Amino acid sequence: MADKISFELVSPERLLLSEEADMVTLPGAEGDMGVMAGHMPLVTTLRPGVIDVKGGSQSDRRYFVLRGFAEVNPTKLTVLAEEAIPMAQVDAAVLDQRIRDAEEDILQAKTEGIRAKAVETANSLKAMRAGL
Repeated sequence: MADKISFELVSPERLLLSEEADMVTLPGAEGDMGVMAGHMPLVTTLRPGVIDVKGGSQSDRRYFVLRGFAEVNPTKLTVLAEEAIPMAQVDAAVLDQRIRDAEEDILQAKTEGIRAKAVETANSLKAMRAGL
């Protein structure tokens, strides 16, 4: 049996997932990255996207995250997400409203940094919507 990595997904409201996994794919700030047991230690920010958990105790799982941080060491991965939603619970109508809200945020942005964050969020939500 291959080594597994301990994975915890935490949102501001609660601990969403705590289990051993074969591999977890994260939407890192510099691109998607796979994390397995033995990974080098690092801390990274997350962009909006999907966390894919492979080989967990309850089969494979997917979660949409709206930014956050990930801390990796050789035996454990912890994700602190600004918001995390199981993909199985993503509702198309709610997603459409969030896209409209993000587009409004783009138009109302007072600084380029705020605008860039809103554009990133809108693009990620649109990509997720296309994948439903």
